[in-house]
Amino acid sequence: MNIEIIDIPKIEDYRGNLAIIEKNVIPFEIKRVYYLYDVPSSAKRGGHAHKEQLEFLIALSGSFDVVLNDGKSIQKVSLNKPNKGLLIKTNIWRELDNFSSGAVCLVIASDTFKEEDYIRDFNFFIENYK
Repeated sequence: MNIEIIDIPKIEDYRGNLAIIEKNVIPFEIKRVYYLYDVPSSAKRGGHAHKEQLEFLIALSGSFDVVLNDGKSIQKVSLNKPNKGLLIKTNIWRELDNFSSGAVCLVIASDTFKEEDYIRDFNFFIENYK
């Protein structure tokens, strides 16, 4: 599957840890950053794929699951450490669920918002992008 777990460099200190995301950590230029928070534990987010955009997801606080589907296989990745991120490349359907209380999902994207890059119909995705 076209995904990768990436370790985020950190500096450990008795005063707390510092995680660093620079251009050598993720394989794209950052064009957009957003985050999900106060997501009810019963809610699902995502429910789409991207034609060209890459995304890097990090659980800054708490935990959540990312269910990934490339049209051939399904894989679930649990994110719960702020020094590990999930790189989701193109043509991967993603759904985020099982959010813990206080979870914050940071998303770093390779492009600005462009509706035409989204594949929002799962059946269309399966028929055309597997």
